[in-house]
Amino acid sequence: MLARRFPIRLGKRSRPLLRLFGVRGENAYVDLDDQLDAHFGFFRVRTPVTNIASWRIEGPWLWITAIGVRTGLRHRDVTFGGSHRGGVRVDFKERVPFGLLRIPALYVTVEDLEGFAAALAEHGIAGEDARKRQID
Repeated sequence: MLARRFPIRLGKRSRPLLRLFGVRGENAYVDLDDQLDAHFGFFRVRTPVTNIASWRIEGPWLWITAIGVRTGLRHRDVTFGGSHRGGVRVDFKERVPFGLLRIPALYVTVEDLEGFAAALAEHGIAGEDARKRQID
């Protein structure tokens, strides 16, 4: 299966902050084939698609809570956030290595939320659209 690339949305006002994480347009994306391979500047998360339990479209969020590489203190999930407009949470069956952590989930703020969710669904992965509201 050919990999499909889903660029991560980078908000114009977020770009200066994202440079601190090494993020540029060409290195902020998720490739999806038999692997989920997410790149965000200096950071990367990779796991077989068979390790994905579910997905969930969420957001929008407050800008300050969404931008950058973030780790949730409570659940230890990781966010690759380039925009506050919304993202897809990908839950893993088994935790995935991320530096010294093993994370249970990854949020990615891809440009095409519905397209990325549909691609996951094509792999037989269940999910839902749980957005508070949609922003065009």
